[in-house]
Amino acid sequence: MSKEFKHNVIAIVYDFDGTLTPQPMQEYTVLPEIGIRDGKKFWEQVNKESARTNGEAIVTYMRLMLKESKSRDFPVTAAKLRELAKNINYFPGVETYFKRINDYIAKQFGRGVEVRHYVISAGLKEIISGTSIAGYFYKVFASEYYYNEYGAATFPNVVVNDTVKTQFIFRINKGKENLNDNINLHMPMHLRPIPFQNILYIGDGLTDVPCMTVIRKNGGSAIAVYKPYSSQGKQICKQLLQAERVNFIAQADYKGGTELDRLIKLLLGVIVEGIRYERESFKQTRKYGL
Repeated sequence: MSKEFKHNVIAIVYDFDGTLTPQPMQEYTVLPEIGIRDGKKFWEQVNKESARTNGEAIVTYMRLMLKESKSRDFPVTAAKLRELAKNINYFPGVETYFKRINDYIAKQFGRGVEVRHYVISAGLKEIISGTSIAGYFYKVFASEYYYNEYGAATFPNVVVNDTVKTQFIFRINKGKENLNDNINLHMPMHLRPIPFQNILYIGDGLTDVPCMTVIRKNGGSAIAVYKPYSSQGKQICKQLLQAERVNFIAQADYKGGTELDRLIKLLLGVIVEGIRYERESFKQTRKYGL
């Protein structure tokens, strides 16, 4: 038996596009550089091509983006993607949110609780790593390109879609966060560094349902956010709430004092009380040699 209680880490896991930003990250970065001003048309092209080839949508967008970039003599490199990340716009309050949440946890619950912020995204890891908020992320799981000897992207190296996303929930839960780590081997619940009940997932739509389902069914929490003034987004979130995929829904406004801010803190409080209970239970078993 372990001599130290180790389940004191809270993982807040975020989708990126539509959750932290109003538009897909490609629309702020690569697409304008290659002359595509209407992101909607590009995604329609992706859907059409995916249907024609019976291909996976994420692989298709990554392929088409490289194809269009090559036709415009725009080399896609990791450095260029990180540089373009400065053009990304966020929902209100996002750029100050992470520090505020970290400070809130430290002030309200002390040093006995640690919070880690994760991103699981179908977007590009190279872009996310260049954002102004990248320094707050403990780990980013996202799609990636393979780069040749000249530093140019040539084909997808990691592809993250809505069902693949669940893999990373288990990686967080089991502490197997490198892609080469095997997550299929059995691991007793008491040995998993971040229990499911310590995980809070924040996403914006149907592509987040697999993650939300896994987390909720295993005792964790989820919030669905919708874009301000988007009746369609709000309706999708209401459906997720009705289907019990999420605990709460709220407008994607991360400023202090908003409904979303209040709900996040409410669920963090619930998680912390669970940690306190488990810590006391652990002490009892140690005290009485059970």
